[in-house]
Amino acid sequence: MSGEGVVRGTPTDSSQVQLVTITPQLLAGDHAATLSAAVPQELLSYQPEPYRIGPGDTLYITVWDHPELTAPAGSQQQTAANGRIVRSDGTLFYPYIGPVKVAGMTIEEVRQNISTKIAKYVERPQVDVGVVSYNSQHVLLQGAFMKTDPQSITTTPLTLGQAIGAATINADQANMSDLILSRDGHDYHLDLASLNNGQGIAQNIYLKPGDRLLLPYNDTQEVYVMGEVMRPMAVTFRSVADLSLTQALGRAGGLNPVTSSGREVYVIRGAKNLENTPAKVFQLDARSPSAFALGDEFRVKPGDVVFVGAAGVTRWNRFLSQLLPSATLVTSAAAANYSATH
Repeated sequence: MSGEGVVRGTPTDSSQVQLVTITPQLLAGDHAATLSAAVPQELLSYQPEPYRIGPGDTLYITVWDHPELTAPAGSQQQTAANGRIVRSDGTLFYPYIGPVKVAGMTIEEVRQNISTKIAKYVERPQVDVGVVSYNSQHVLLQGAFMKTDPQSITTTPLTLGQAIGAATINADQANMSDLILSRDGHDYHLDLASLNNGQGIAQNIYLKPGDRLLLPYNDTQEVYVMGEVMRPMAVTFRSVADLSLTQALGRAGGLNPVTSSGREVYVIRGAKNLENTPAKVFQLDARSPSAFALGDEFRVKPGDVVFVGAAGVTRWNRFLSQLLPSATLVTSAAAANYSATH
């Protein structure tokens, strides 16, 4: 990647950090990588199977020209009153043929099964089957939605976009950058802002029975702005697409014109996981004419530490020995505070 390199220095300092210069080439590469990794291919390639009946569903079974079978409660009654509920053992009762195993079958398979069995009592039966109440298969919703009632899987495939639209996002409290779709023991992390950025990808992701959607709250969605800025602070935001480096600095009042160097603007990422992965430190030269454009395109992530160095800081290793422990302390303290309050 252009502009990227491991800083050379003492093992106790530089070996833990990868210094990356923020350049147009870096931003172009990150944008392409974000688009390609926005949605795992297995989610896009999943296609719903035909609906299969399950316990709790209610079926309406029509035998043409035989109202005593179709509507035993009377034709004036509502459809549900004449429905047949699938019992917990996967069967339903039907006149003449008794208990019929229907769980796991498609609607067409149920129709053929009943037609075959009832043919012993009705000459050339014409049978139709429909589902009037879907109660066996659901998608579960949790977190920052206005409505978290389970949504039923029906004969009409349910897309991620439809489920989110029906649930209604709590825009003020939702962490839009980390919707978690849990399926078959695997968690997929999705950025809703990217999914809905004019591409309609959410409408191409079909949900399956047993899926769980968790939309976290944004109370831990923070970037920490430190150093030579007017107002050091924690900046909260809803989505990764919502906050750029320039905006984060702007919320903190901008660079201190007296004490800041202008050159040492850093974004420290991954400081609290140094044992497993080296931290990345992105550097922006704020004195460059293109700095504002680059900073506006660079998206900060939750847990990032934005640090503006003081004037006269020239030796990287000395600077790093002060900067990295501070960033680690900030992110670790934030994580500890979140754990204590949840």
